[in-house]
Amino acid sequence: MPCCPNLEEQIKDPSVQKMGGGRKKTVSFSSIPSEKKVSSAADCLAFMQGGCELKKIRPNSRVYCRFFTLDTDLSCLRWEPSKKDSDRARLDVSGIREVRTGKSTETFLHNGPITEQLAEEAAFSIIHGDDYQSLDLVALSADVANIWVTGLRYLLAHPSVIGGARGEGGVGGLGEGGCVDGSVGGRMRSEWLAAEFSQVDEDGYGIVSEDVAVATICKLCPGIRDAKVRQRFKEIQRTKEKLTSHVTLEEFHEAFGELCTRPDVYFLLVQLSKDRECLDPQDLRLFLETEQGLSLATTEGCWELLRRCEPSAQGRERGLLGLDGFARYLQSAECQLLDPEHLGVCQDMNMPLSHYYISTSYRSYLLDDQVHGRADLGGLIKALQTGCRCIELGVTDGPEGEPLLGFPLLLYLCQRCSPGQQRTLAQHLKKVFSSRLYTPESFPASLGGRATTLPSPEQLKGRILIVGKKLPQEQDASEGEISEEDEEIGGGGPLAGRRMTIPGEEELGVVLVVPPPSQPRKLRLHKDLSDLVAIARTGSRSFYAQRATYKLQQSPPSSPSSPGTPSAPEPPCWTLCSLGEGEGGRLTTESPEDLVMFTKRTLTRVRPSSVRLDSSNPNPQGYWKGGVQLVALNQQTPGAMLDLHRGRFSQNGGCGYVLRPAVMRDEVSYFSAHTQGCVPGVPAQTLRIKVISAHNLPKPQGSGAKGEVIDPYVVLELHGVPADCAEQRTRTAAQNQDDPLFDETFEFHVNMPELALLRFVVLDDDYIGDDFIGQYSVAFECLQPGYRNVPLLGLAGDPLPHTSLFVHVAVTNRRGGGKAQRRGLSVRRVGRRGREYVTLRHTGIKTVDETFKPAAAPLKEATDLREEAQSTTASFKEQCGLPAVAKLKQCIQSLAPRLQGPEGSAGASMVLREGYPSLEPQGNLSEPLRKLLTAYDTMIAAQKQLIENADSVQERIAQVQREGMDFHEDLSRLGEKEGLKGRKLSKAVESFTWNITVLKGQSDLLRGAKMDSLDALRQLALACEACGLTSSISSSSTFSTAELHYSCHPPSVRRSSTHGNGRI
Repeated sequence: MPCCPNLEEQIKDPSVQKMGGGRKKTVSFSSIPSEKKVSSAADCLAFMQGGCELKKIRPNSRVYCRFFTLDTDLSCLRWEPSKKDSDRARLDVSGIREVRTGKSTETFLHNGPITEQLAEEAAFSIIHGDDYQSLDLVALSADVANIWVTGLRYLLAHPSVIGGARGEGGVGGLGEGGCVDGSVGGRMRSEWLAAEFSQVDEDGYGIVSEDVAVATICKLCPGIRDAKVRQRFKEIQRTKEKLTSHVTLEEFHEAFGELCTRPDVYFLLVQLSKDRECLDPQDLRLFLETEQGLSLATTEGCWELLRRCEPSAQGRERGLLGLDGFARYLQSAECQLLDPEHLGVCQDMNMPLSHYYISTSYRSYLLDDQVHGRADLGGLIKALQTGCRCIELGVTDGPEGEPLLGFPLLLYLCQRCSPGQQRTLAQHLKKVFSSRLYTPESFPASLGGRATTLPSPEQLKGRILIVGKKLPQEQDASEGEISEEDEEIGGGGPLAGRRMTIPGEEELGVVLVVPPPSQPRKLRLHKDLSDLVAIARTGSRSFYAQRATYKLQQSPPSSPSSPGTPSAPEPPCWTLCSLGEGEGGRLTTESPEDLVMFTKRTLTRVRPSSVRLDSSNPNPQGYWKGGVQLVALNQQTPGAMLDLHRGRFSQNGGCGYVLRPAVMRDEVSYFSAHTQGCVPGVPAQTLRIKVISAHNLPKPQGSGAKGEVIDPYVVLELHGVPADCAEQRTRTAAQNQDDPLFDETFEFHVNMPELALLRFVVLDDDYIGDDFIGQYSVAFECLQPGYRNVPLLGLAGDPLPHTSLFVHVAVTNRRGGGKAQRRGLSVRRVGRRGREYVTLRHTGIKTVDETFKPAAAPLKEATDLREEAQSTTASFKEQCGLPAVAKLKQCIQSLAPRLQGPEGSAGASMVLREGYPSLEPQGNLSEPLRKLLTAYDTMIAAQKQLIENADSVQERIAQVQREGMDFHEDLSRLGEKEGLKGRKLSKAVESFTWNITVLKGQSDLLRGAKMDSLDALRQLALACEACGLTSSISSSSTFSTAELHYSCHPPSVRRSSTHGNGRI
């Protein structure tokens, strides 16, 4: 995407007007602290009076550049040049009905390629006149658009200032110091700062030393740099030509306002507070519900949050959250991007061990590279502390008959000891681990003993399992001979003689040739040590042997009747297949379906290649998508790969176990690691992220010679299946020091949410090479919606103090947790002819195909029901002037003022028709309002169709699925009767698995869509009641939400807000 310099808008003196036909420069490209930033409505109106260039968008797709200004008396907008006379190239502020952000009017939505090239963040529309005409504008940057929107909305909320004369205090009706006359929030801040100042003014003379003033501001605004505050005070002294360095209250207030006011937070606060510059509990509750996804927020909880975050005593007493309190809330732990629900163990831990990804380290006892690295106990301790649950320990013969053994916690055992020292090792293990040492033979099958499936993490809690070589069960002698396969790259087998590159290192041009199969080394193993091994370690031959057996059987590999690998003495579930990096990558590329099926019952481990002498790491995502449970990484080597590893395992409380996707666990399911489109049965989702700003960015390590200024930009990486992998970046904030504003929105399409990882990287743009500043990685499933704080981590994964990104997140088509509803395929309704319907595959087995055939009609009906509900909802939001990710409650709140009659009476009221909330017009309405109510009725009709038909359609789909599963065990025999053999029979099995996966997925999607529709009706009814749109009959004591059609169907269970912050 094109990169352009970031324009952090600075406000000049508004008294400087256009002279000599020239225009006053209103935008500064520098970030000199002496220039005043936008931090109040006064600043916004001053900027608007100075004027700037905006693009005016016409319905005929033409774009005109015009210079817009606000009259000095705040009564009129004007623009030039224009063919119209001066009286027509103007708009009275009193005629403005509302100001919309983004491209939400018909001019923007239906103008095709022209408007698609315009930035969403920089667009806004002024709705004016009785017929609700729109003046559609695009600013040079999102910052400028925010200024115009904030200023205009302030004028709408404070009509008394319109037409006022300019006074010495600034703009009509506005005072100095960044405060609006009559602004409750401004007075709260002033009184709070005065109280803080008086506490350090020990003599009571109204002045303090510069050192005291600097320390006080640093205390009130954690993270701000001492030198930055001191520099600002010195500039104030030079401006006023002061001979003393003492600071007055006025100077203290000025410095704090300019250094500690975040424009992005101010613009948001003004938007939420209707320009009062503070939030009451009802405003805060609305914000938590509609933006932050806390659908169960209460007024009492909002009061508690307010008292906790608001710094001013006046605000806490009156129940008001000012600018500084709001900023504190947005920077708090409960507003972080990672959903607090995932800070603890939140997944089902009662499934077989093979159903989980397991955090695995590789040779973590080495502190550096693989050649010169020193072995140390600290490496193992650190790996365990970071959540690793599979530790590799190398043991060799030591002096005096004692094996060299470090910290005695072991899971993956690589030993090269003689039988005598093996026995000594076994004694040490039993002595140290005692009852924690797990051996399947010592437990009954019901408690995790040797059964046909592995026990669960819950059953194994507190136990230590040893993975290693094991003697056959029939071995009675004290020791026996075992074969040690060559586990490095390839190890022979089917890949012998193949030329291959290391995954992720192709650009280095390193080509390796797999050696021919060597004779396995014969090793002596003592029975005492063998008996302690819970899971037998095998090589790649076990995978190839099981795959060959499965293909001979020609039944789905997950079938319980499938035999174990003939080359291993243990059942498949009690073995661990260890693969080299190269061979693991080859299997995920050439046999992705087989590898996923193999890992449903058998643990599989991939380790870094032996050519990685520098202890670098492969990309673990490439193996996770293939189903590999244990991807061993060098925990001592920081970098992007270890960042992804931490992000993956942070989604279940850092316990070291993360549940794999359902398609990798279900007995019959279809999944390929290299899918290029939608995964059958998994709803595709859209992730929309707005990178708003960054704060307190440090200089990159080792960049002392580059000066004090950094040029940061943000890279967003999405990791997942190939169809999901994407990377986008913001523009560079040139010379923007440590608090740049970006205001850029990015969209990602996610086909496999359970595998997706999002990584933020902040870099310093430099012509020599971009330096690393910080990063943060998080699993897609852990994202919280709304305005979020992203705490940045350093290269080693340690938090950077007070350093963060500020973003807005919207996830569409995601149920639960208060997340946003799914966005339609387009804001324009898509006809049924243009829809893509999911289809079932032909298996070639007549009886099976006849069974699946009746599913075609209900599958089509299910798609139509869902798409109609989604597209009509998106159309209604469009008519309300809101984006498709907005909540329906926001739509009703936007609609209510437009329906207000001349005497304050409602132009429409909600009544129940057959149990569904309907808006009935009261009197004559304008054409735009009638069109809006028609869109509402269309949406309700689509929701009604879905709710009343979903159960029957879903049951028809589920019935076909049940009948299809009856053929699961006999699929091979039925295929042979039809003459299918070899590859054709394998294809029939694959098609059968695909069909079952599709039927289950579509059934789940329809069930979820119905629950979303029920919840939508609840939102609409409660919003109408809150906005006074209920009729007198409905408002009577006989009305309650229990009368609604959905009363017998509770809304979908959403994440309680108590999980979100423990207080709301």
